[in-house]
Amino acid sequence: MIDKSKRQFLSKFFLRQINGLVQGFEAGVREVEEKEEFDKFFESYESSYALTLAYPDDILIETARMHGIETKNRDKIDIVKELFLKKGGG
Repeated sequence: MIDKSKRQFLSKFFLRQINGLVQGFEAGVREVEEKEEFDKFFESYESSYALTLAYPDDILIETARMHGIETKNRDKIDIVKELFLKKGGG
């Protein structure tokens, strides 16, 4: 006679493995989509208006320097992006 408990154990084991694989794949897809949205946001000054054009230059530069971000010879959008990443965004 066949021991059904071993068969059930194996089938549940494989189902759990497949479920974990699918969840990992879905998490990876979400991460890529979020990265694409982040990159798209900082693609131009118009798309990142709230953080680039509407933010006063002197305040931005001083804030960036306070956080150890190099500002000399850099575009404003790059400074804002680095500041945003440093503060936990993205």
